[in-house]
Amino acid sequence: MTAQTAEARELAAVIGLEVHVQLETETKIFCGCSTDPADDEAPNTRTCPVCLGLPGALPVLNEGAVEAAVKVGKALGSTIPEETRFHRKNYYYPDLPKNFQITQYDAPVCDGGELEFSVGGQRTAVGIERAHLEEDPGSLAHAGGSIDTADYTLVDYNRAGTPLMEIVTAPDFRSAEEARAFLAKLTEVLEYLGVFDAQRDGSLRVDANLSIVDADDVDEDGTVGEAVLESANRTEVKNISSHRAAEKALAYEETRQKNAIERGREVEQETRHWDESRGITVSMRSKEEEKDYRYFREADLPPLRVADWKERISIPELPDARRERFREEYGLDAESASKLTSTKQVADFYERIAAEFDPDLAATWVADNLLGELNYRDMAITDVDDRLEEFARLVELVDDEEITTKNAEETVLRRMLDDGLSPDEVVEEAGLGKTDDDEVAAAVETAIDENPEAVEDYHAGEDGALNFLVGQVMQETGGSADPGTVNQLLRAELDG
Repeated sequence: MTAQTAEARELAAVIGLEVHVQLETETKIFCGCSTDPADDEAPNTRTCPVCLGLPGALPVLNEGAVEAAVKVGKALGSTIPEETRFHRKNYYYPDLPKNFQITQYDAPVCDGGELEFSVGGQRTAVGIERAHLEEDPGSLAHAGGSIDTADYTLVDYNRAGTPLMEIVTAPDFRSAEEARAFLAKLTEVLEYLGVFDAQRDGSLRVDANLSIVDADDVDEDGTVGEAVLESANRTEVKNISSHRAAEKALAYEETRQKNAIERGREVEQETRHWDESRGITVSMRSKEEEKDYRYFREADLPPLRVADWKERISIPELPDARRERFREEYGLDAESASKLTSTKQVADFYERIAAEFDPDLAATWVADNLLGELNYRDMAITDVDDRLEEFARLVELVDDEEITTKNAEETVLRRMLDDGLSPDEVVEEAGLGKTDDDEVAAAVETAIDENPEAVEDYHAGEDGALNFLVGQVMQETGGSADPGTVNQLLRAELDG
């Protein structure tokens, strides 16, 4: 093919994801080692003969990991087969001490399913081919550079054996933006299920498969035939560790492959590494095929029969359902309902406040004021979850008109977050108690007497004059007067 011929082609990306999710269990998947690292944890201390793969050490399956997998399957609409089993996937990496990984091959715990999400204001769904359990390898630290430029690499086996669920999608994505939106929705669902902690380092990692095909080969419904996919050389991009990185890596790889095709070059089927620091993918090795892994049955683990667990194990209300309920039960608009269900912790926090106060008032304070201040400080709702009573007290002070909304937003809430003070402590220390009516009336008279030009402007119909006078009264009262009351008093005096 000549470059001129290639340039005339309209090309499209076909993307599938393999999402590796660490499951939240107290111990590892095949041994009793803790999965909860301490802040000062030294490398290679959270290990035992099983997760180090020492001769004679036998695995014992963690029941909690299987329960978590079944919950994920229920949320994705997967089938839980009558029998599921484990295999050995044979390959050598320095972070895999046994030289094989215990995983699932032809009988995964979750088969099929789909996940709906929104991208660009449009609802779409991506098929789930399978989701299976496996053990996490250890972790590598590349000293002095990235994987291809490091001076040396250190291995830490503390992570080895952490329960991992690999969720494999159908090749249904047509853009990097869609992949990012899917990952955000998947993370949201997993957090609602209580099986995943997005704050844990390395808790979600993505391998992305991308092929370039002729746009004419993509059907109107977005599907691509098996024969087309088989004929297209697929590149796997590994070691992607965030939603944003997935979008950047796929956008880069799509551009790289399209540029190669437009120049008349063939895209090699290979595995590439996403280098976050440089924003590029680099070649690691030729792409393995299924036969290269030499799968065979894991003789030390019997088959599992957990199909009936799907009926026995309950899952909580999921994000979309809770979002809709918030709109119906609390009368919230779509934007507020979306903000207030962004995480399960935020939704729980809101409902605890809405149980005591007007739902709209609670929504304003949680969705706008609290989340806004937390985001500014790079904090999460979990950082203040133990201060619910203090936050409820702040809303009560506003609701009872003991302090102004302005002071509550700009002084009390910020001091609560920055200095760890209670709302009552801030109010007392800053003297923010509501000014009595006589003081407000006196401040109104002072503002009128001392600003005759503003008074003239008001009578001349200048819109900004009244706002100026309100500001003068608020300044005189230290911001403790109610702006609405001040506005009414000023109008009464000026129009009387």
